[in-house]
Amino acid sequence: MRIAASFEIEYLQYLGPDGTLVAALPAAAPPADEVLELFRQMLFLRTFDGKAVALQRTGKLGTYAPCLGHEATQIGIGAMMRPEDVLAPSYREYGTQIMRGVQLREILLYWGGDERGNDYQNEPARHDFPWAVPIATQCLHAAGAALAFKLRGEKRVAVTCCGDGGSSKADTYAAINAAGAYTLPFVQCIINNGWAISVPRSAQTGARTLAQKGLAGGLHCLQVDGNDLFAVLEGMRRAMERARAGEGGTVIEFLTYRLHDHTTADDARRYRDEAEVKEAWTRDPVARLRTWLTAQGLWDEAREQEWIAECTRQVDVEIDAYLGTKSQPAEAMFDYLYADPPPDILEQRAQLLALEGRA
Repeated sequence: MRIAASFEIEYLQYLGPDGTLVAALPAAAPPADEVLELFRQMLFLRTFDGKAVALQRTGKLGTYAPCLGHEATQIGIGAMMRPEDVLAPSYREYGTQIMRGVQLREILLYWGGDERGNDYQNEPARHDFPWAVPIATQCLHAAGAALAFKLRGEKRVAVTCCGDGGSSKADTYAAINAAGAYTLPFVQCIINNGWAISVPRSAQTGARTLAQKGLAGGLHCLQVDGNDLFAVLEGMRRAMERARAGEGGTVIEFLTYRLHDHTTADDARRYRDEAEVKEAWTRDPVARLRTWLTAQGLWDEAREQEWIAECTRQVDVEIDAYLGTKSQPAEAMFDYLYADPPPDILEQRAQLLALEGRA
């Protein structure tokens, strides 16, 4: 029998679920003090996420997509991006966005129904893409940005994220194909958290891994323990270095788990077993890194309580800023759709002003 092609998907894991090393850390692993700072960011993200859910439950925020359980993946992706790179997120990558300068008040504004939340004020987030709720369309945006970087001769990388369900969309495949055909500086992050709303990973695709979806496009492929910060950092380091060196794109599948509902409009108890969620908590990215840092003498309960109190204070400042933001006038919905609004839009705007007695 002649073999036309064969392949292997490398799997990266260094820190096991119990917080002990299962493999020697890579030579490029950051020093322990830098890991500590990233852990603090993970706790900050978890604090914010819990507060955002509470805001929605009390009627002060619209539907919100929690990121509980994704902390290592999101912070690790953000840590390995440079300011000149570009992020095309889906609707859950808050940790990565925060590391790139997106303000918490902007996240809250967006989920509160105010599009000004997409108008990021800080660099480098100002040149990143806004949130993308349509599934996987952001992958094509990233491929387009990567093509622009190559044509301009810029040493920049376009990074995009989609979920396990999003990896089954034609948009993702098209982005991968373009990245392979043109050898683009492109990194496709597939956040495999086990569920596409109520559809389990097993029902979405027959592929043994989601990482291998990049093979058909000619991209390098990795599967990473997305709950292991060290593995996330190493996987992203390899992908970013390949992209910057002109060696093309990478698809990374980050294995994690969605510890909360898909959104605050969802009730995951209707479709997944409590035992599954309980088991997933044993792989919690925060708990395992906490254990490792404690063993290094860099963390303890007193430090954690002090930091969480500071996180709570900082998050509350941002919540107050969000709640204190004056709503836009109703006609704002018409004002940013077109450079030259068509007559029917102008007519609708005039009707609205007339209804409010402001014509």
